[in-house]
Amino acid sequence: MYDPVLVQPFRDELTTLGVTELLTPDDVDSALRAPGTTLVFVNSVCGCAAGSARPGFRLSMLNEKKPDHTVTVFAGMETEATSRAREYFKPYRPSSPQIALIKDGQLVKMIQRQDIEGKGPEQVATTLSEAYNEFC
Repeated sequence: MYDPVLVQPFRDELTTLGVTELLTPDDVDSALRAPGTTLVFVNSVCGCAAGSARPGFRLSMLNEKKPDHTVTVFAGMETEATSRAREYFKPYRPSSPQIALIKDGQLVKMIQRQDIEGKGPEQVATTLSEAYNEFC
């Protein structure tokens, strides 16, 4: 696990936007089985999370269409909750950061670390906004 004090600002970047933290496997099951669309943000301490993924997500929330629910798990912190979330992401391999869009319990869009690395926040936001427009 990471130092909770170190991680708190990274959590706050999402929770101040209204994103709900999922801390247990039961939290994950409840959230990802909810009707409608749910964006799951697998948060991370890495540079591409800080430089592209979190800022890109923030920009994507300016899109007219948005997911019904936005939730997050933190890789390297709530390991059981993160592991449970990744069960919903199969057949995709785990990556951090990772952003999934679930619709009525089914995975409809996956953005992996390799889709984020080297991209700016605007590109991540565009990818997310396109997914919202298609599925939300």
